Amino acid sequence: MKKLLMIMALIIAGGSVSVADTFSIDGGHSDVGFSVRHLGVSKTRGQFKDVSGEIVWNGKKELKTASFEGTVQVKSLDTQNEKRDGHLLSADFFNEKAYPVIRFKSTKVYKKLGRLYAKGELTIHGITKDVRIPIQVLGPAKDPWGNEKLGVAGTLTIDRRDFGLSWNKTLDKGGLLIGNDVEISLSMEGLKR
Repeated sequence: MKKLLMIMALIIAGGSVSVADTFSIDGGHSDVGFSVRHLGVSKTRGQFKDVSGEIVWNGKKELKTASFEGTVQVKSLDTQNEKRDGHLLSADFFNEKAYPVIRFKSTKVYKKLGRLYAKGELTIHGITKDVRIPIQVLGPAKDPWGNEKLGVAGTLTIDRRDFGLSWNKTLDKGGLLIGNDVEISLSMEGLKR
């Protein structure tokens, strides 16, 4: 009904019709992963398993109507090491009890030099910063049951200290136990409402 009213208002006003589709993020087919340097010699990887949100999309020609919004439940963190996960959820890092969610909400989707970007606000540990994520939009495609799906993938690097995640240890020969740059990878699959 809301889309119909919007179309009628545009037609009456003499505007062009542009209705975006909304896709609910399917947590079972979506992933938010991360990696960070450990001892300066390797990378520790992890993921958040509980992801939700929505994608609003009407094709690359109508980027002004596009938006992306996602929420991650911090307690769903998994690095395949229970002791490390417990430390990351503690007040030394994410402080999951005080800050149970990570959020991203786009403010603009645009194309520059042939690449798509989602600009928006990322909130981690109660601190919100503007970020720009290079993204790919994949699809739409229909699954074997006739459901329309859309994918969004992207990668960005943040400095964890910008979000109040500054715990670290200095090594005996210099350097830090944990790197400050964290690479975040997003792979979202949305189901058309």
